Amino acid sequence: MQKINNQKGNMTKERKITLNAEKRKVIADQFQSFYEDKVKDKLVQAKEQYDLMREKAKEQIEKVVRYHQPQEDVDTIRSMIKKYNRAGGELYEDNCFYVQRPIKKVDDEGREYDANDEVHVRFDMGRKFARAYYRDELKAKGLNPDFNLSINDDYSKRNPKYYNDESAVNKFLGFSTSSNDDKSITTPKAKWESDFKLWTIGSSYCHSRNYMVDENTMNFFKMYVASADNVIKEHQQLYSYVEGKMKTLRLGLKSYRTFDQAKALADKVGVVLNETMLNESSSLALSIYSPDNLASLLEDKEVLTREQKIAFARKQMQQSVN
Repeated sequence: MQKINNQKGNMTKERKITLNAEKRKVIADQFQSFYEDKVKDKLVQAKEQYDLMREKAKEQIEKVVRYHQPQEDVDTIRSMIKKYNRAGGELYEDNCFYVQRPIKKVDDEGREYDANDEVHVRFDMGRKFARAYYRDELKAKGLNPDFNLSINDDYSKRNPKYYNDESAVNKFLGFSTSSNDDKSITTPKAKWESDFKLWTIGSSYCHSRNYMVDENTMNFFKMYVASADNVIKEHQQLYSYVEGKMKTLRLGLKSYRTFDQAKALADKVGVVLNETMLNESSSLALSIYSPDNLASLLEDKEVLTREQKIAFARKQMQQSVN
């Protein structure tokens, strides 16, 4: 009986999985997904609200521009340009607009003076907004949309990884291009810039055109701009919440030696975690870097992306099963 108990004890010990850096990362990724799922709805809702406001803003700004610059005036200048070249006037197709409203202000000495309330209405997208709006798409490509948030405006923390992440994200979004890019792919930046434009009278300098609006219209455009800012804000808050949890988790995982410890924590928190997840990660790595496959990867040819490597590994695993 004692011998049987000893054998059971040895079998129990043998089943324990020792954690290493790779396994800890797999476990950490599960926790991160769990915490992101808890709060990402706010970012989704902010994007949906912005999308609604954007469509209304398109209609509103077209009314404003055409009130100040009627289509027949645009057509007249186009005819003049055709006849006299640039001497006939200037037209520019733009997605950037400034609206303003005269207001009264009071200086430090209590004297009232005339001023303008102004709002910049844009239909392209800035980099912070793009990283927030396309966060899920960036993560699905194995890219890091949070690289800028991770340094918390402390630019002394920028390191080679930061610049690599920045470069990869900018390339995907379309903020950095090269002659070697696939011209059949429309980047998010290009898509947004071509989504909505109006022919305006004047130069390409957006701020040279200021359109007067009433108070209600001004307040609407302020709400539109605020909806875009809110997308950025929700991205920042999502990152801050998740990263706060992950900092604590990473410290704990460093002290854990076995999978059972991580599993006990996951069960208490409510994170789905099982040994299969670790095995899948290891199997992918083994499949990708088996002698035959590794030799193929080392050939002088185009470097595979992370997604291509995973797809390749899964194909190899499927073939081995069959």
